[in-house]
Parts: sequence; structure tokens; C-alpha cells
Amino acid sequence: MIQASGIKKAYGQLQVLKGVDLSIGKGEFVSIVGKSGAGKSTLLHILGTLDRPDSGELLINDTAVENMGTKKLAAFRNLNIGFVFQFHHLLPEFSAVENVLMPALIAKKPEGEARKRAGELLDYLGLSDRLQHKPGQLSGGEQQRVAVARALMNQPGIVFADEPSGNLDSSSSQELHQLLFQLRDDFRQTFVIVTHNEELAQMSDRRLEMKDGLLS
Repeated sequence: MIQASGIKKAYGQLQVLKGVDLSIGKGEFVSIVGKSGAGKSTLLHILGTLDRPDSGELLINDTAVENMGTKKLAAFRNLNIGFVFQFHHLLPEFSAVENVLMPALIAKKPEGEARKRAGELLDYLGLSDRLQHKPGQLSGGEQQRVAVARALMNQPGIVFADEPSGNLDSSSSQELHQLLFQLRDDFRQTFVIVTHNEELAQMSDRRLEMKDGLLS
């Protein structure tokens, strides 16, 4: 699903990524750990096409993405990649179901069809009684599950998560971790997680460490 080779990224004189090579298969659950400032999030953003490398090659599901134009890349990302961040980034003025269906509307899918799938996803995630609740009416764990549903809306092959449980209490963190593995098992999606949570990292199929701009 992901094939990266020679990925380099610098910000001014600071060389953050120094030639990262990485191969991740379909249905694999991979955690990336490392000290703050090691380049984990930078790598995740490049793998997720939110940022571009200075050099190197990146294949997502056998598609070369580094030379795609901005609009084409955005459309590719919307249909093939889901994101979950530490802070849920839900739109406060919209209900849970409206937040979840946003990626489908961006992809110009019929609203009725999108609303039905959004409701099914929220039901799957245990939020069937929260469809019309706005983010401010939900707990932190519930907000993050809405964000997970949004990431799954367009049935992406890959889900990237950056510290997904970093803003949750220990109980909600454990629930979210179990949920992520359940999703992988049920839908065979590929998960790439940046985390400081060693428990989550140890549960993964592979635990990779970012150090000095490289993975080990």
C-alpha cells in the first residue's frame, strides 16, 4: 500500500528527514515512535500527501503521487486516505453525522447516500444516539470516534493517525486503541500511527523508531 524511498525533507538548514525508506503492506498496522522533534509527524504528513518531500519517491497503492498537481492530489487523498489527529478538528457548528459525511460531499457523492453511510459508521462506533449532537455536546472520546468515522467515510485503503489518543484519558485511550485494531480486522485497512503511547506501539504489527531523520 505504501512504498517510500529516499524521502528527504529540510526546513531551512534543519534536515528533518535524511532519506527514509519504508514499505507497508495492505492490512498492516504500523506504529512510528521517537522523541519529540524527531520527524515523525513530518514523515506522516508526507506519506499522507499533506506535505511534499524535497526529494524521494512515494507510491500509494501503486500510484506515484510526488508529481501530481495540487487539485489531482487533493482528490486522490480524499478518496484513498483517511486521517485522525490528536485534536479531532471537528466543525463545531455541524452535528456528528454532518461532520462525518463531509469527505463524501467533497467527493461529490449523493448526500442521501453519504448521510446513510455516515449514520452506519457512527452506529458501528457506538454513537447511534449521538448523530445530531454537535461536538461541544460530546465527550473527548466520543469526539475522537466521530473523527475516526469521518476518516473512514470514503472507505480509504490507508488511515494515518497522529497521536490519536494523545488528548484522551487512559480509559478513552484504551477504548480507541482497541477500536483501531477492530477496524483493521473488520475492514482490512492499513493503519500508520505516530504515537508516544508505548502500549499502542507494542500492540502493532511493527514498531518503527524515528531517530536522526531515519527509521529503524
